[in-house]
Amino acid sequence: MSVIDRAIWEAAITGLRANTLKTLLTTLGVVIGSASIVLVVSVSLTGKRYIVAQIEAVGANVVYAERVKSSSEQDPVMALSDEMTLADLDAVRTSIPEVVQIAGTHEIPATVVVQGVEHSVTLVGVTEGFQTLRNLVIRKGRFLDADEMGSRSKVCLLTRELAAGIFPDVDPIDRIVRVGELRFTVVGVFEERVTTFGQSEIQRESVLIPFPLLASYSGSEFVKVLYAQADRPEAVPLVTRQVAAVLQARHRAAASYRVENLTSLLSTVRRIALALTIVLVLVAFVALGVSGIGIMNVMLVTVNQRTSEIGLRKAVGATRREVLAQFLLEAALMSGAGAIVGALIAVVLTLAVAPLLPAGLSVPISGLSIALALVVSCGTGVLFGYLPASRAAHLQPTEALRHE
Repeated sequence: MSVIDRAIWEAAITGLRANTLKTLLTTLGVVIGSASIVLVVSVSLTGKRYIVAQIEAVGANVVYAERVKSSSEQDPVMALSDEMTLADLDAVRTSIPEVVQIAGTHEIPATVVVQGVEHSVTLVGVTEGFQTLRNLVIRKGRFLDADEMGSRSKVCLLTRELAAGIFPDVDPIDRIVRVGELRFTVVGVFEERVTTFGQSEIQRESVLIPFPLLASYSGSEFVKVLYAQADRPEAVPLVTRQVAAVLQARHRAAASYRVENLTSLLSTVRRIALALTIVLVLVAFVALGVSGIGIMNVMLVTVNQRTSEIGLRKAVGATRREVLAQFLLEAALMSGAGAIVGALIAVVLTLAVAPLLPAGLSVPISGLSIALALVVSCGTGVLFGYLPASRAAHLQPTEALRHE
């Protein structure tokens, strides 16, 4: 560092120390703006990750298909031919290489009798792979195995709410529940990883049984919902189109099927999160703009108060560039210190809140947001500090020395 550069630094630091309270109050606005940027980005990233995780927990890379019934259907025999069957599941599995898992379900209303008390439930027949596709959480016991599926064993799983309602004080595993003339042995208690609030076949009080058993019990072998899992996220749109093509090819042209996935919903969530982040960051920029105006006002007052000092410095040889550099440096030091303190406060707050969040939810600290806060805050200080610095640099020594 040259002698001139050292002198500029010393003059800038001395000027800031001479007005400590004013400097601290001016820097406070930058602290708030800088902390806001880091916190806004961190919170928006947390919210986006949480919402995306919630949606993906319903089923990762899952495509689902349902038959769309038309009010104009006249021939019941033809309508029955439009229903999906286990053969459609096999066709999807064998004809689409990107499909790694397939499952089907069908549900009917039923009444479960336990110790003479009737409970209205939804009886859901499921095929193999349903637990994997829907990310069901087994709270007690186990899921249905392949042998039970093939042999139509009279076993079932209960939702956590139903198990608590009919077996409030005992372990439901290996207990017997009766549906009509059938008696089921409870082998597990489950719940959805993410509650779908009744928007899927799983209701608050549902009983899962092997699909072949439900088919023989109800006399209907049709699949109401077909699930297919793609091997990777990028293949989901392709699998969606191919599942629709397979179903249309296997049924009459008039049949209609709704084949969808969660990709569009995830894209919407990401766009909303991005828009919200931009809005909040713009609000933080407004705070920085206000603090920048504060820096400019304070420095204009400072230049007016230090006019004689500036005249003396220029009289003893200080150039316009040196005076300009001194006041720009003062502005940069105020905004830079505020940016660093604000970022540190944001990081500390983020770390302090992390233990209070629900399990599985974390608040990421974005290095990009910290860098953005530092650059924008320092840039704001220099930008708004240029006018007073330029005014100081252009003062004439004789006029400045005569200033009272």
